[in-house]
Amino acid sequence: MGDSEQSDLGISKASIRQKIWDHLEKHNLANFPRPVHHRIPNFKGAAAAAEKLKEVDAFNKARTVKINPDKPQEHARFLTLEAHKTLLVPTPRLRTGLFNRIVPPTNPTKEQLRKCATSQGVREFSVPVGLDDPVSVDLVIIGSVAVSPQGYRIGKGEGFADMEYAMMVTMGAVSIDTVIITTVHDCQVIDDIPAHLMGPHDLMVDYILTPTRIIHCDNKQNRTAPSGILWQRLTREKFKQIPILKTLRYREEKAGKDVRLKDEIDGCEGQEVKGQVQQVKGRMSDVKDEQHKEQRQNNKTATHSKRNSDTKTSRENKSKSGFNDKAPSRGIYSQKSAQKSSASKSLISDKPVASNRVFVGGLPRGLRVKDFKEAICEAGVEVRYVTWHGGRGFAFLTLAATEKVQNVLDKMNGMSFLGKSVHVEIAHENHNVNK
Repeated sequence: MGDSEQSDLGISKASIRQKIWDHLEKHNLANFPRPVHHRIPNFKGAAAAAEKLKEVDAFNKARTVKINPDKPQEHARFLTLEAHKTLLVPTPRLRTGLFNRIVPPTNPTKEQLRKCATSQGVREFSVPVGLDDPVSVDLVIIGSVAVSPQGYRIGKGEGFADMEYAMMVTMGAVSIDTVIITTVHDCQVIDDIPAHLMGPHDLMVDYILTPTRIIHCDNKQNRTAPSGILWQRLTREKFKQIPILKTLRYREEKAGKDVRLKDEIDGCEGQEVKGQVQQVKGRMSDVKDEQHKEQRQNNKTATHSKRNSDTKTSRENKSKSGFNDKAPSRGIYSQKSAQKSSASKSLISDKPVASNRVFVGGLPRGLRVKDFKEAICEAGVEVRYVTWHGGRGFAFLTLAATEKVQNVLDKMNGMSFLGKSVHVEIAHENHNVNK
C-alpha cells in the first residue's frame, strides 16, 4: 500500500514518518547527520540498542548477517565482525549490485574492525557478491523510522529495504523464516500503525531492539514479507535507478513470469501485449551490457579491497576509494588557476567549470571532513574525491562517472551540519579557493 493511502482517521505512512521525525528533532534525540527528515534516524543510544544483539539467540547462532549501511546500525556491523561472522552490506541505493561482503585485514584490531564498520570502511574493505554466488543469510538487521510491537515497519519511504529483501528472495538467499531485527529509539516504537497500511511488499520484523528493551514481535500467524520482486509495482523510473534489476527481470521473464512494470500495465489496459520476443531480445542485450559493466566494477573493487587489506592506504588508493582530504595540488582549483579565474571573473563568472563538479557552501566551522564524507555517502552521493575548505566554509565534490549533478543537488537539498543549512550548486569559475 502506498504512502498516499490512509485510514479513516487520516493516518498514513507519510504522516507517521513525519510525526517521528518531528519528535526526534524537537526533543534532540538524534545525532549527526541532522535533520533526520527523509533519513533512517541516527538516534541517540544506537550503540546501546545494538549491544542487545548479544542477548538475542538468533544473532548468536547466525553465521551470515546482512545489515544496512546506515549510521545508526554501525555498531551492529562492528559487533557482527567482532563475533567473526560474515557481514553483508547492501551497495548504496543498489546502484552497483546487491551487496558486498566485508573483508577485514588479517588479525584485525578492534579499531580496524570499527573502521570496517563505517561507511568509508564498507567501501574500502569489501568485495562484491554476485547474483550467482551461493549465499544463505541467517539474519537481517535493518533500520526503521517507525515500528510497532506487532512487527509492522515503516522505512524512510524509498523502498530500498523491501527491494533488497525481495531481491534476496529471488536469489534464494532468504526465506520467510529468516529472522529480521531492527534497532530504533524507544520513541520510534508506536502502537497505532494500522495493519491495513501494510502491503505484500512490506517487510515485517521479528525483534525490536531499543536502548532500554528487547521486544519479541509475535507475528508468525500474520507475518508478511516480499515473496519476490513485485514488478507490477515498479515504475520505469525506479527500474532504471537500480541497474541490477535488468538482470533479474530477464531471468524471471525467461522463467515464464510476468515481469511487466507498472507503467507498462497502466499503458496497455484492455489491450493484448505484443512484441514479447523483441522485448526479451532487447533485455538480453541490456543484461549482457550490464554484466560486462558489473564484471569490470567487481574486478576493480576486488583489487582495491586487497590493497587496503595488505598495505596501508596510499595516496593513490585514497583517490581510488573515492575521497581525498586535501585539495589537489593542480587542476582548475589550484591557487594559480584560482587567481586566473578571479582576474577574468566578470567575463566567465557563471560558466560551469566541469559537468561533474559540485560546490557546497555554508559549511559550519568545526565540521570534520570525516563527518561530511559520511553524511554525503549516506545520502547516496557517489564522488571521486572531496576538495575540502571547511575552515573557509565550503567544499567541492568531484563526482563519480556514474553520478549526475542534478541527482546530487536533489539528494543534498535541505542538508544541514551542526544545525546549519548548506547550499549546493553546480561549480562555477567564480567558486575558487580565494572565495
